[in-house]
Amino acid sequence: MFEVQNQPPPLEPYNLFTGDACLREAVKRERASWAETELTALGQTLGRPETIQLGFDANTNTPKLRTLDRYGHRLDEVEFHPAWHALMDIALKAGLHSGPWAKPQAGAHVTRAAGFYLLNQIESGVCCPLAMTYGSVPTLRRAPAIAAEWLPRIFARDYDRRFRPAQEKTAALIGMGLTENQGGSDLRTNTTRAERVADGSFRLTGHKWFLSAPMCDAFLVLALAGKGLSCFFMPRWTPSGERNAIHILRLKDKLGNRSNASSEVEFDGAYAQLVGEEGRGIPIIIEMAGYTRLDCAVGSSSLMRQAVTQAVHHASHRTAFQRRLIDQPLMSNVLADLAVECEAATVLSMRLARAYDESDETSQVFRRVVTPAAKFWICKRTPYVAFEAMEVLGGSGYIEESVLPRLYREAPVNSIWEGSGNVMCLDVLRAIERTPHAVEVLRHELADAGDARLENFAERLAQRLRSPDRNDETQARALVRELVLALQAALLVKHSPPAVADAFCASRLTAESGGAFGLLPRGLDLAAIVDRAAPK
Repeated sequence: MFEVQNQPPPLEPYNLFTGDACLREAVKRERASWAETELTALGQTLGRPETIQLGFDANTNTPKLRTLDRYGHRLDEVEFHPAWHALMDIALKAGLHSGPWAKPQAGAHVTRAAGFYLLNQIESGVCCPLAMTYGSVPTLRRAPAIAAEWLPRIFARDYDRRFRPAQEKTAALIGMGLTENQGGSDLRTNTTRAERVADGSFRLTGHKWFLSAPMCDAFLVLALAGKGLSCFFMPRWTPSGERNAIHILRLKDKLGNRSNASSEVEFDGAYAQLVGEEGRGIPIIIEMAGYTRLDCAVGSSSLMRQAVTQAVHHASHRTAFQRRLIDQPLMSNVLADLAVECEAATVLSMRLARAYDESDETSQVFRRVVTPAAKFWICKRTPYVAFEAMEVLGGSGYIEESVLPRLYREAPVNSIWEGSGNVMCLDVLRAIERTPHAVEVLRHELADAGDARLENFAERLAQRLRSPDRNDETQARALVRELVLALQAALLVKHSPPAVADAFCASRLTAESGGAFGLLPRGLDLAAIVDRAAPK
């Protein structure tokens, strides 16, 4: 009888938090060590075989739209597989939708980012409504009456899957609808209109090309009012208990993120309330975007982590040509290179999360500049990492029984969502130009690293930032890439093992590596780097 040989054992059960040295150190360093117990518990829950299977089941059994009932009455409901609901229940119990707002304390945003990083490795689709709910809170606080009614539900940790008026539920989630098909990122071309009625509320008529997570209990949307583009809060049910006139036209058939429903909708006089000042919709909603862009960087870093985890695990057990893959020199170069990229992304994402914990001017400047920069570069690198990790597994990594195809399909979405690469890089230029002390804050972050390669690289970057040509839009991507590489190098030199920092500086600061991995130069401690990346 045929016997299976030379195949790695399943990577389960394992603890996603305690098995990740880089993440553990970052949580402690970024002032969230008090959360180690709860993150350990979450890491253990997520690494159980039954939880890992939930991610596969939620992607195999994708959401279904129910537009009408059998009599022709509008339903506009989205049905999800039980696996989706089980993952959402884990996420809300961990406070990944609102924890830092419900219990503000030092390190709260870092803790939530670390938990988000862990969950995203098991299934990314559920992270969309969590990110939007998390980002919605500062915006909702601009409307005190709405905040007083809704924030207690948003802060609740009991996942309530029922489709009914929010006042009848124990918890609530918030979605977002900004883009329209004629404009995309150019929000000022939006045509959805808002008309004020006698009670002071508004009725919205128009469409949204993407309404993210349409099963949410309410949405923040943009529409044209009398004084211009404004931000509105639109619940799924009206105050009188009727279904709001939010008509779901279709669910988008996406490359990845398939367990999550993304929809195209029409508003037919839908009830909504104004948030903030009329005509100031874009500045108001952009505050929310800062938090969701942070989640894009964290989420992409976590996709890298899961890809590297799978590759190192496979190479540790698979043999070829009488040697384990992990012991073969060229494979060790590939794995070490992937591990370095992942660690650089992780340390920057967690450092950025700490800036959201702190309210001083330096932290505000740092997150204003670095959030779009980190989103651009980390998200751009993720598909390359997922592809190379898939190749480590060979044919076994290309079939759907592996998680690698799902990671690869998922990898592009964070680069597109919340603003594409060009939008991010132009935003960095604006932030540097308009934010007082931005260049000084960045230089301080890069100072005293103690590595000559980094010091030379940082000095060239500083000269570029002082140059009149720094606003040359044709070079925005190059500038942002250099900025992120410098920040990553500084963090690795200061906090990671010398083997990791040396490899990064030798390969990222002094050479153009392109999209391929396995190009690390001679003389590096590849074994130490790979061992650190292995899931323990």
